[in-house]
Amino acid sequence: MDDYHLDKPVSEGMGLRQGLTSYGDPHFSLFLRKVFIKAAGYGDDALTRPIVGIINTFSGFNPCHAQVPQLVDALARIVFFANEYVLTEFDVNEKDTEEMIKAQPVDVVVAIGGCDKTVPAQIMGSLSANKPVLPLVVGPMMTGSFRGQRIGACTDCRNNWAAYRAGELEIEEIAAINGELAPTAGTCGVMGTASTMACICAALGMMPLEGASAPAVSAARIRIAESTGSVAVSLATDCTRRPQMVLDRKSFINAIIVLQAIGGSTNAIVHLLAIANRHPQLAGTITLDTINEVGAQTPLLVDLKPSGDNYMTDFHNAGGMRALLENLRPLLHLDANTVFGRTLGELMDSRPFKTFPQSQRLIRPISDPLSTHSLVALYGNIAPNGAIIKASASKDRRLLEFSGPAVVFEDTADLERRIDDPALEVTKDSALILKGVGPVGNPGMLEAGMIPIPKKLVS
Repeated sequence: MDDYHLDKPVSEGMGLRQGLTSYGDPHFSLFLRKVFIKAAGYGDDALTRPIVGIINTFSGFNPCHAQVPQLVDALARIVFFANEYVLTEFDVNEKDTEEMIKAQPVDVVVAIGGCDKTVPAQIMGSLSANKPVLPLVVGPMMTGSFRGQRIGACTDCRNNWAAYRAGELEIEEIAAINGELAPTAGTCGVMGTASTMACICAALGMMPLEGASAPAVSAARIRIAESTGSVAVSLATDCTRRPQMVLDRKSFINAIIVLQAIGGSTNAIVHLLAIANRHPQLAGTITLDTINEVGAQTPLLVDLKPSGDNYMTDFHNAGGMRALLENLRPLLHLDANTVFGRTLGELMDSRPFKTFPQSQRLIRPISDPLSTHSLVALYGNIAPNGAIIKASASKDRRLLEFSGPAVVFEDTADLERRIDDPALEVTKDSALILKGVGPVGNPGMLEAGMIPIPKKLVS
């Protein structure tokens, strides 16, 4: 009833009181907001509490995020157990994330994402809105099997399709493989963009370390959702752990160190620089030169496809981010802040990792890396402002120093039209270049960079 006393001022606080629309009468603004939120069945008592918002990327069109409702249930369970919070849910992405967080009276946000662009989009929006945020990724899918050999999206999608185009697989075989590459819900099971961004979130200090790798269809993933809910409850009343206050240059350097050590996605560099540019104090300070400077000191340590031979479930079972960060300890800024109110070093020391043989084979020590280099920024006449290669993914090291003729495709339509043309002037020594599919292209970041080998070369 206090909200209706006209002699008591309506002060900006938490919950429904924040960001009120001005009608010249703040009491009426609060009254009107309550009118419509009560249509969802909330009572006055619930509407006096802090609000935990859930950003939800669930869609019936995306099986990778199929278990998002289960994660939402786990989050809601913990928030309601706290008995002092109200939960709201909305389906948004980058610009939507920013505007919804700014517009809605939420005190803390849990951002559920997974596939490639969803997580960086949510972090960018949350960083601009600058309210406490906790990324909760859906987790990687399990592996499938074809004739006793483990396979998984998406590295094995590409190499098996290349084998099919080359006539090495029959149509019945590629059809059988198709049903095994993505056998469960979850993001791609290799170190692609989704898993890379999950590891980066952990390195930035924004999610529990185990949250980067726990499989999508595991009890561990549900427990991570619960623990994320617990942290969200604590963040709702702590204004010191907003992303612009937690994240600094040391946080991003740690993220780049991890990116290099895992042999992460080249897309992640675009995303990481875009995230840094949303930070008022860091915009323009994290560049491709930073990537190279860190990369020169950080070898590839994690044996996962496409740079290695294993999958995200193996990484998780080998100790995941805790094992990796322990091996990277000499390179990391251990005093970097995290959203948990402790430094990264304190977070690592809270549960010291004890290594074991399987972990040592899959997550190498700095003294015994898989490769001395991982992601490298190049500059030249084709890309004067820089280009990225994943040197660690090259199975033929001779390709890292190459000179030869170029076959250029202007766009994906040109690629589709000419790639299998018998008259295409191409040899095994040609470099294939596809234009117009980078972040500036149209539609931009189409992720069509895996150019098929022309049929005239594989037949």
